[in-house]
Amino acid sequence: MATMIPVALIDDDKDLRRATAQTLELAGFSVFAYEGAKAALADLSADFAGSIVTDIRMPDIDGLQLFATLQTMDVDLPVILMTGHGDIPMAVQAIQDGAYDFIAKPFAADRLVQSVRRASEKRRLILENRMLRKAAEDAQENSPLIGQTPVMENLRRILRHIADTDVDVLVAGETGSGKEVVAQILHQWSHRRKGNFVALNCGALPETVIESELFGHEAGAFTGAQKRRTGRIEHAGGGTLFLDEIESMPVATQVKMLRVLEMREITPLGTNEVRPVDLRVVAAAKIDLGDPAVRGEFREDLYYRLNVVTISIPPLRERRDDIPLLFSHFAARAAERFRRDVPPLSEGVRRHLASHSWPGNVRELSHYAERVVLGVEGGAPAATPQPTDATLPERLERYEAEIIRDALSANDGDVRRTIEALGIPRKTFYDKLQRHGINRGGYAARK
Repeated sequence: MATMIPVALIDDDKDLRRATAQTLELAGFSVFAYEGAKAALADLSADFAGSIVTDIRMPDIDGLQLFATLQTMDVDLPVILMTGHGDIPMAVQAIQDGAYDFIAKPFAADRLVQSVRRASEKRRLILENRMLRKAAEDAQENSPLIGQTPVMENLRRILRHIADTDVDVLVAGETGSGKEVVAQILHQWSHRRKGNFVALNCGALPETVIESELFGHEAGAFTGAQKRRTGRIEHAGGGTLFLDEIESMPVATQVKMLRVLEMREITPLGTNEVRPVDLRVVAAAKIDLGDPAVRGEFREDLYYRLNVVTISIPPLRERRDDIPLLFSHFAARAAERFRRDVPPLSEGVRRHLASHSWPGNVRELSHYAERVVLGVEGGAPAATPQPTDATLPERLERYEAEIIRDALSANDGDVRRTIEALGIPRKTFYDKLQRHGINRGGYAARK
């Protein structure tokens, strides 16, 4: 059964107070009636979940004084003033000072009910946003891996259990699900936290460069190697090496990486010197390396060497109850970054959070929150009114544009990955961007 929305009603006129209370109760509100402001102030607090309706002309403490006092409790408490004809100028000034509404006497019952309903809905959204921000702050203090669903609580429990061991870890999860965040947690919660956390995306480097990046090289080891370079593996000594998209690592490099994991030693390019390394390796893959049909050229022995402990991160669509909490966290972070106020959680945004499939997972949600804070995104495309007489080609056009936007968001605006996800030629992709008026720059990853 739904909880009735509370309304505090203050009026020293007994008959009018009884009639107004009856009007609001018939409209479905739970009315707390007071004959004066002093009695109301004894009960009201900043946590009051509804709206306040008060007469202006009252003995001892009038409605304007009551409004001023309530603002010191919570500036967002919605106060509706009931005014006589002579009080309208004062009521208008009160509106400018932050009162929610004023209603001139005599008033129609429906006028009061509609005002209270709107004020109560605004109050609900404000309190809900505050609750989400507080939950996000509390979650961030406990762990950067935010979520209150059982699957996320279990994930944090596992991470705490294994963080301070030196076991290598394989992290499995879809693009944007938070694999690097997991690796950083394992580093920060371990005795290696004073060492370096070194990250390398294996899919972002060409085969001719990745070995030098990992193992380092001596001066003159190859054309262009003018001075000695310490590789990522050696730089991670005493700390943690995070290898993202390890499924993209070239086969020749996989062989050398297997030796690093087994022997804990490296041989930089251009030298025969063997150097011991003390590090923990956390590798991440967005495919199932345990499936021979999926892993392709990825070496089975390297997979089994990494698979001592495997941590799977659930996609966002499988923990939908965490979405409002995560959105609130990202919106607060974006507001601080862009020096904007956090906007209220509108119905359009709420519908999008609830209905969207989030193929780009947490990363896509983070970018969406940034766009909402910047005011360039207000909700789901589906929330936009659509003409019921649209032709089939027109509907298909809108649907195609939505799919392209989702793919861009899921892939941080990266053209190559987006084209691969959509399965269309590059020229076709750019043609469609132009036709639908989509700005790819708005989806680029933000650091």
